Amino acid sequence: MPDLSGKAAIVTGCASGIGAATVRRLAADGAQVLGTDLDAERGAALCAEVGAVFAVQDVSDRAAWPAIVGQAVAAFGRLDILVNNAGMVSGAGIGDLDDDAMFAAWDQVLAVNLTGTMAGCRAAIAAMRENPGVPKGAIVNIASTTAIAPLPTDVGYSASKGAVRVLSKSVASWCAQHQLNIRCNTVIPGATMTGILEAAEQHTPGLIAAVAKTSPLNRLADPSETAAAIAFLASDECPFMTGAEMLVDGGALSIHPGF
Repeated sequence: MPDLSGKAAIVTGCASGIGAATVRRLAADGAQVLGTDLDAERGAALCAEVGAVFAVQDVSDRAAWPAIVGQAVAAFGRLDILVNNAGMVSGAGIGDLDDDAMFAAWDQVLAVNLTGTMAGCRAAIAAMRENPGVPKGAIVNIASTTAIAPLPTDVGYSASKGAVRVLSKSVASWCAQHQLNIRCNTVIPGATMTGILEAAEQHTPGLIAAVAKTSPLNRLADPSETAAAIAFLASDECPFMTGAEMLVDGGALSIHPGF
């Protein structure tokens, strides 16, 4: 297991799914963790369970990000890790809704999934540059296999997650060019039993069963399996990895769709 002793982390979307599993994993590996979510009841309960700090956060509110990062620094004295996990789906293909509903759904999904991730990166980098000692940190952004193989049933989610992949590379290269020891990588989960997938099932009945079949392993991932990859990228075990993408998809993107 990676040793995260002495490190301080923020994990967004901590109330369920990959976010909850990541809070548990980082705390178990020794990190001090601030978890955030709009779901105050579930998020606070999860953080209390593992000894983490909780804060209510709408990640799409970019003006609030410095305060969230400041809360972590005030509590822990530094910020070493940011996991941009919070996300949402729209459940709408390009022609499924009228104009008003389509653009409202599009704007909301991009505000959460993309702008929220960018705002988090920006605020975290500012804090990591001020860490005691040598500026240092690790940002892990959560994308999706839809960033590579998009869903026709959700144009906003697919587009936003594709953009997160490129955002991470831009952030990673900027930090490197400015000689900051701040890495930024992307985890690309496949079929994982999360709240987002459960919500998507409401829009597309049978989606969970169909998604499970996309993996040669013929099952959904447990969120803890993705959390393990996140913990690795957040640790000092991979100091030369930045701008990279780690697939945790059960081989779904490794096999021809006809087989």
